[in-house]
Amino acid sequence: MKHRAIKRRNVVIGIGATAGVAAVGGIALYANAATGNASKSSDGSLAFDPDAYTELTTTVTDTEGTEHAVTYHFWKAITYVSKPVDATYQSLNVSVPVEIDGTAVDASNAPILLANSVGGYMPSSVADATGVGGASMGGGAGGGAPSGAPTSSASASAPGANGNTNATGGAMNTNQLLALAAGYVVVEPGARGRGLKNSDGEYYGSAPAVIVDLKAAVRYVKANKGRIPGNVDRIVSAGTSAGGAVSTLLGASGDSPLYDEHLKEIGAADASDAIFAVGAWCPITDLEHADGAYEWNWGTNALGTGKQVDQTVSKDLGSQFAEYQAKLRLRGLKGSGFGTLTARNYDAYLLKQYMEPSATTYLAALSDSDRETYLAKNTFITWKNGTATFTWAGFLTHVGARKKTVPAFDAFDLSAGENNEFGSATTANRHFTVYGAKNDTTGLSSKRVESDIPELLNLMNPMYHLVEKVNGRRSKHWWIRLGTNDTDTSHVISANLAARAENLGDEVDHLYYWDEGHGANTDPGDFITWIAKVTGYKKAKKK
Repeated sequence: MKHRAIKRRNVVIGIGATAGVAAVGGIALYANAATGNASKSSDGSLAFDPDAYTELTTTVTDTEGTEHAVTYHFWKAITYVSKPVDATYQSLNVSVPVEIDGTAVDASNAPILLANSVGGYMPSSVADATGVGGASMGGGAGGGAPSGAPTSSASASAPGANGNTNATGGAMNTNQLLALAAGYVVVEPGARGRGLKNSDGEYYGSAPAVIVDLKAAVRYVKANKGRIPGNVDRIVSAGTSAGGAVSTLLGASGDSPLYDEHLKEIGAADASDAIFAVGAWCPITDLEHADGAYEWNWGTNALGTGKQVDQTVSKDLGSQFAEYQAKLRLRGLKGSGFGTLTARNYDAYLLKQYMEPSATTYLAALSDSDRETYLAKNTFITWKNGTATFTWAGFLTHVGARKKTVPAFDAFDLSAGENNEFGSATTANRHFTVYGAKNDTTGLSSKRVESDIPELLNLMNPMYHLVEKVNGRRSKHWWIRLGTNDTDTSHVISANLAARAENLGDEVDHLYYWDEGHGANTDPGDFITWIAKVTGYKKAKKK
C-alpha cells in the first residue's frame, strides 16, 4: 500500500564547516524532507515488493547553490537475509527519485549508491530512518555499543572533524542527498558491528559480521534485479573511516569464496556480491599493519597533551612497517616519477604526489590577501610561481598533535576499538597482531594471537584481495579521499591502496584535502559527477 507523506521536517547537513550549517565549496546544503509511514517485506522472503513504498518529498541544494525539488519512493527497513541474526541491523532502505524539479524521471537504469553509515566498526541501523540519509550508528535494541562509545545518530559532530561525520567517523547523508537529486537510486544498508551482545551474553557483531552483512545487502539488491529500480551492475559503495574501510573491502573482495559459509549462515541471496566502484573517505584499513604505518607517519609527533609516546615502541613498529612496505613492491602512481615505494622514499612520494598539490590547490583558490595572510602564519611553505613546496618535517610540525597513543590499533591493554572488532563470541577484546599480543599488559596467560585471527584478518583486509590473492572480480574504479590533518590513521594506508589498485590497471581518483581532518568530504559534487562518468550514466531520463 502506498502512503502519501503528510508531515515535514528540516535537515541541515554540515560539510567542511561547523555542525548544523555547512558549505560545499562555500554553498550551503539543505534538505527539507517529508516523513510518512514505512513498509517492510510482509512475507519475510528475499523478494523486493516494488509497491510497498512511501512517497516523500525533499529539497536539496546542490554544490552550485541550486535548489532541487525531489519526489522519491522510499522503502524502509527491508530485511536482506532469510536467517537474520538481528534484523535491526540486517535491513536496508531504498530511495528512488521519481520526479526532479517538477519533471518525472525514470531511474530504472540509474547507478545505485550503496551508502553505509558504519563508524568505528560499530553497528549501524536504518530502522529509525524517516527518509533518505536517515541511517544511524549505535547499539539499538537487543545490543549495545562498547562502554563509553557513542550511540547517537550520524548528526553528532566529532571534535577536530569537519562537521560532516559522527563521533567515530561515519559519514552523514550528503552523498545520498546529492545522489538522489542527480537521479540515482540510493540504497542504505544497516550492518552488525562490534559490541553487540545477545541475551546469552555472546557477542554477535565482531569481525567479519560487518562485511558479511554488506555483501548480503549487495546480493539482495542483485537478486532483485528488475524489482528494485536502478542498474544492479553499476553499484557504487560509499563510506567514511571504518565505513570507508569496509567500502574498499566490499570492492576488493567481490565474489570471494572466503565469505561463502558466512553468507550461507545468515541466508544471503544466491547472487553476486561484486560491486562496480568504490567511494572511500579516510579508510582505516589494513589493520594488521596499521600500527607500523601510523608510527612511520606520526611517530615523532607528540600527543595533544604535549607528551611523547614511548619512542622504543614507536621505532619497533616503524621498523615493522618498513619490512612490510618493502614486501608489497608497490610502484608510485603514473606520472609521479616514483618507482618502488619504500619506507625511505614514501615521505617524498606523499609530498610530491599528494601534499604539495593539495596545498597548491588550496592556496591558489584564496584571494591574494588571504593567501598572504595564510603564508605569513605558515612559513614552512614556500610559494613560488603558483606552487607550494615544503619539507616532510615542516608538514608534520604543521599538522601537530597525533590523535592516538602507541600502539594506535592493537593496544597493549586491549583498549582500542579494533581490539573489540576482533573479539570473539565470548571474549570482548583480543589482540590481532603478534607484537600486540607479545606485549600484552592485561595479564593474558598466552601472549599469542588466537588461531582464528589470521583468517579474520584476511576477511577484513582489502589488501589481501589486491595483493596476496588478486581478485579478478574486484571493483575497477576507486574514489579515495583523506584530509591532510587526519591523524586517526596513516597517510600511507590510503596511498598504498590507491597505488596497488592502479598498479593492477584500475582507474583511481585519489587526493588529499588540505588542512582538513578526519571524515572530510569537501568535494561531494565531484563524487556524484565521477559516478556518472565511470558508470557511463548520462542523465535521469524524463518520463
